[in-house]
Amino acid sequence: MSDEFGPTFITVTDEDGNEIALEFIDALEYNGQMYQAFFPAETEDNEDDPDNGLVILKVIHEDGEDLLSTLDSDEELEAVYDLFMENLFQEDSE
Repeated sequence: MSDEFGPTFITVTDEDGNEIALEFIDALEYNGQMYQAFFPAETEDNEDDPDNGLVILKVIHEDGEDLLSTLDSDEELEAVYDLFMENLFQEDSE
């Protein structure tokens, strides 16, 4: 993904109704499923939040729309997280 036009931000709503701004980092396919990685957008309120790490969401196709969903299992999360980390560190070394 090119940063030629700047970063891409989205806003998602969690299960408690809180809106969270996320910055798109990367996307990849794993076992026929698309995943997207995000970092929480920087705000003064959450700089020291321990949950401020990489957010990985699954792309679900429903009624002709792409929706974002949490992953189904810890095993799925760990496998996809490892792939994103490989990609991110590979890009940094280039």
